[in-house]
Amino acid sequence: MNMQNSQKKRGLGKGLNALLGDAPNPEKLSQASRIPISQIRPNRFQPRSRFSEDELATLTASVRKDGVLMPILLRPNGADYELIAGERRWRAAQAAGLLEIPAVVRDVDDLQALELAVVENEQRDDLTAIESARAYQLMISEFGCTQQHVAERMGKSRTQVTNLIRLLQLSQKIQRMVERRELDMGHARALVGLPAKDAERLAAQCVEGGWSARQMEMHARKARSSSSKPAPLTVDADVAALQDDLTRRLGLMVEIRCRKNGSGEMRIKYAQAAELDTVLNRLRG
Repeated sequence: MNMQNSQKKRGLGKGLNALLGDAPNPEKLSQASRIPISQIRPNRFQPRSRFSEDELATLTASVRKDGVLMPILLRPNGADYELIAGERRWRAAQAAGLLEIPAVVRDVDDLQALELAVVENEQRDDLTAIESARAYQLMISEFGCTQQHVAERMGKSRTQVTNLIRLLQLSQKIQRMVERRELDMGHARALVGLPAKDAERLAAQCVEGGWSARQMEMHARKARSSSSKPAPLTVDADVAALQDDLTRRLGLMVEIRCRKNGSGEMRIKYAQAAELDTVLNRLRG
């Protein structure tokens, strides 16, 4: 068992962790009962926003043939039930025309419901980086978790959680590209902090050119370096002529900066103290 799975078991508790996933599980099967599909409501905290139609069609065909072999996970919701985990099986059962579905019912709070939904999807790599980031941010904004708390509950490092949440700083256009899996975590992370226009341009070039994450990082560094350079000064023609005249008269480089409100400054650049003395003597007459 790797460390990440071990952390997840500690965060969820062994009993809850055993109820997740699609693999046959004696504990899950022994606790299941048949629940009318009409009494099941979708998960308010479902982090997954996209479901493959092809995968769902394949699962529906399997359900028509063999039924739902693994129970879904529900929690009480008044006289009905709210789905926690197993949405693909629930959707396939509806599409197959089933009236009941095997389910395990657990009385968990909202935070646990969100956590279980995230873990179930992450175990199968069904969530994009943006979907995970939104779920983690929801834990923080709605349930008062800190990033460290989220990391401990989800079996991740604090750095992983921080890097994921930072992706939400990207423009909606780039976030949608991540959701469509046109960009992955490594590509998107390199764009954080860039102006939206530059980031979107690089994202489009990345998709078109099939860049690796390393290539994206290289291009992002170049864009970040260019955007940090000060904008070139625009000098009025009369001011430029005056600069040139003073430079010739003093024998030193003169720079005049004018502001829109009429104020400004004049700089005289010298390389040695003797040059400064010469200028001062001329100014003193």
